[in-house]
Amino acid sequence: MSDKGSTLKGWREIPPGCVILAAGCSEEINTGTWRTYVPLRNMRKCIHCLRCWIMCPDSSILTSGGRIVGTDLMHCKGCGVCARECPVDAIEMKLESEMRED
Repeated sequence: MSDKGSTLKGWREIPPGCVILAAGCSEEINTGTWRTYVPLRNMRKCIHCLRCWIMCPDSSILTSGGRIVGTDLMHCKGCGVCARECPVDAIEMKLESEMRED
């Protein structure tokens, strides 16, 4: 008990640590603003092997019909895993500060 008259919660009343109580909440948070580098994909070189999609820690690789169609820049943190895993070097990491709006 605290000395100010309030009671502390018992161990059964405290939520367990390392548990996400509201699953799916990260989808609504724009984490792409943290990035320094942005992945640029050369679609002429891409063989749609989906290695980047499998390895992306942020699920930022967009697919449709088993093919890569883009990158979710709202969640991509620019880690470069996709570029490192690409077997045909179709992804290049560029400084975001050097990118144009288009």
